[in-house]
Amino acid sequence: MAEHVVRGGPPRVPATGFDPGGQAQSPEAATPAVEEPVVVDPAVVTYDDDPSTERALLLESQRIARLGSWMLDLDSGEIYLSDGLRSLVGVGRDTAIEELAALVHPDDRERLAEFRARVHAHRSTQPVEVELRDGDGDRVFLVRARTIRDQGERIHGTVQDVTKVRHLERLLSQESRLFREAQRVARLGTWEWNTETGECLWSSMLYELGGVEPGTPISYSDYMKIVHPDDRGWVDQRWQELATTHRPVECEHRVIRPDGKRRVFRIRGEAAGPDGDPVVMIGTAQDVTEQRSTETRMQRSSKRFTDLVAITPVGIGLFDDAGRLVDANDALCSLLGMDLERLRGMTADQLTHPDDREPRRARAFQSGQCVLMAAAGKPVYCELTSTVSVSDDGQRYWLVVFADVTDRRRAAERLRYQATHDELTGLPGRAAVKELLGKLLGGRDFDRIALLFCDVDNFKRVNDSLGHDVGDELITALARRLERGLPPSCTVARMSGDEYVVICSDVAEAGGVEALANTAAGLLRTAVPVRGQLLRVSACIGAAVPSGPETTGADLLRYADAAMFAAKERGTGRVSLASAALIASANSQMMLEGQLREAIANDQLILHYQPVVGSDGTILSAEALVRWPHPERGLLMPGDFLPVAEQGDLLGELDRWVLRAAFAEASDWPQLAGGTLGGGVGIAVNLGGLVPGDPDFVDTVSAAVAATGLSWDRVVLELVETSLIDLPSRSREAMDELVERGVRFAVDDFGTGYSSLARLKELPAQIIKIDRRFVSGVATDASDFAVARALVDMARAMGRRCVAEGVENATQFHVLRGVGVDAYQGWLMSRPLPAERFRELLKQGPVRIPNGA
Repeated sequence: MAEHVVRGGPPRVPATGFDPGGQAQSPEAATPAVEEPVVVDPAVVTYDDDPSTERALLLESQRIARLGSWMLDLDSGEIYLSDGLRSLVGVGRDTAIEELAALVHPDDRERLAEFRARVHAHRSTQPVEVELRDGDGDRVFLVRARTIRDQGERIHGTVQDVTKVRHLERLLSQESRLFREAQRVARLGTWEWNTETGECLWSSMLYELGGVEPGTPISYSDYMKIVHPDDRGWVDQRWQELATTHRPVECEHRVIRPDGKRRVFRIRGEAAGPDGDPVVMIGTAQDVTEQRSTETRMQRSSKRFTDLVAITPVGIGLFDDAGRLVDANDALCSLLGMDLERLRGMTADQLTHPDDREPRRARAFQSGQCVLMAAAGKPVYCELTSTVSVSDDGQRYWLVVFADVTDRRRAAERLRYQATHDELTGLPGRAAVKELLGKLLGGRDFDRIALLFCDVDNFKRVNDSLGHDVGDELITALARRLERGLPPSCTVARMSGDEYVVICSDVAEAGGVEALANTAAGLLRTAVPVRGQLLRVSACIGAAVPSGPETTGADLLRYADAAMFAAKERGTGRVSLASAALIASANSQMMLEGQLREAIANDQLILHYQPVVGSDGTILSAEALVRWPHPERGLLMPGDFLPVAEQGDLLGELDRWVLRAAFAEASDWPQLAGGTLGGGVGIAVNLGGLVPGDPDFVDTVSAAVAATGLSWDRVVLELVETSLIDLPSRSREAMDELVERGVRFAVDDFGTGYSSLARLKELPAQIIKIDRRFVSGVATDASDFAVARALVDMARAMGRRCVAEGVENATQFHVLRGVGVDAYQGWLMSRPLPAERFRELLKQGPVRIPNGA
């Protein structure tokens, strides 16, 4: 097939009256409101005495009408586009027909092919037309064409931009639809009545309300036939008054529809406007059957209320302003075990059980909870709901509903037990431990108390190798051994994971704290049969006793915890007692915790930044790393104070400080093209205490972003792998909400937690950070290389990005780049830098990465 080439000037064609510019129109005709698009037939164009003037007028008309013409010579393959068409679609003079087809929206190209086939096969003088959208779908063009066969075969056509026309048509259609929907929702129709001819016009909704077949001719007499016979006389009189006086009329009457259904119509009518026909009345008709039915029901509700009070199973009492019971239903009498005559005149104080010691004055009038006293003195736990009402004689009274919640209270106590006890073992949990220690240390015999902190050795290896189910069975078995083997004065509790606490209220009964600790160690040094195999375990135990009457439960836990860590330093299965030196060290840690708390509150911490770079050295983001310039101990690294923060429950506050400080610093960084998303260098913050499950997680991040003006798409929040496993729905919802705003989540140290590579699919994160322990051996250890490659392949398949941590030499870098790692972080690129030095690094451009090892 000959190549179709667009030529700039008119083609060589026989003199058929065709003007390539198209047929001229007046400007008024070229700008219709909501009319059919302008049609220009190039075959009927004529010229006046001055062709150049005619052509100029024609082109101006095309511009005004947003229209252009074209012609395709099928013999030569040449195609001509008018100036107006080239301007309309934005193409040049040398555009091929294939390029024109490429401007069409992909979804419309099949219709374009069908249009071409129809044009080639068309034999009529009437044009073939099709509507097509541009590539973005924002504009609509009407294309018309026909084939002319005279001394050759040519296709003449026009293209007109009808976007505004179609938009107006859609608006009109939408307004019409909204008007119909409004009538449907309000069950309201419109009407028009010619008082001379009696003819009526009803809207479609009014036909539906009246139960009349749509389109049926309606007259005034037809309307009167559906009016209820008992209402017909006065209704006719009202409408005749309207016809005579032209004063607006409003009335309600009953209707009997042709299908026999009875309805109530509320009708408004008035004369047409000043520009309308004086004999024409217009108005609305609304079906108000349900409203009137509701009013009728309301009128009957008073008696029903009285009946309801009498038969309801919930106790209801009426009290006067003095707080005396004046009436009660049978349910309240049954609840309290007394008849109405005995109850009448009793006050709220008299009805309340003595154990409920709060003031009873006017208590019955307040919503809340109380304990009532039944006839036999039995307590009855109730929830109260009260309101002030007025009787028919104007007397004010209190209506109080008493709901018996005794059974619910018992259920709540069971729930409280579950909340304070470990679900797996049934042992008391952390909250119960704190409560019990508070009671024991507050008594006179505080010096007889001892506490053991037990940690199972190498328990993580059991979970990793045999699975969590086996680990759970082992934890439960050890809990039962401790319960059975320790003296009665001991309470065994589970703090978390593989940690047990033993609280002894009489250490003398156990033979002293050392003997008690050795007994517990012996119970935990055993072989436990689990699923057909014996698991040999041991535990390190730290023991502590109060150092004085001022010792708190938190102090005792710290001392025993510190002693346990001292035992672990000596090996497995060891026992250590909290000595004076150890207690002093623990107190020193406590002091450090207080200093850290003060440093966070007073902005005495600083941040260093380590860049994350692409394979070409471009800085994509930077991880914020916290440092503590201690006034006495110098610059402390995270490893020096993060354990203190964790012990003192300060990790959340520390995370909040880092978020605020890092976002503030990053908002003022010099921005480089090609940052995290091409919009600037990202800032990554590793969260340890602030997690998605916290109720204020989203608000905290949002407040930090809002306070600094940082762009959402520059924020990267890093979470360790274990915090992303088995996320509750609330955590996932919080993460999804931030992701929608542009935040990305990164899994830090992936592959080192409890999950397998298959877990990668479930993690709601966009970035995977390969742990440094795999990176360090990626060039020398086949296993590390295989892990890195598997991580990259899985991440890419699931749309995640991979960042390698701890890249220290060029060999590691090149191996990782070979397997497809997206970004790199480590000393090869840069050590963590103070804020000012990192800003200088940003200004220098891409980081140079050495080629050699």
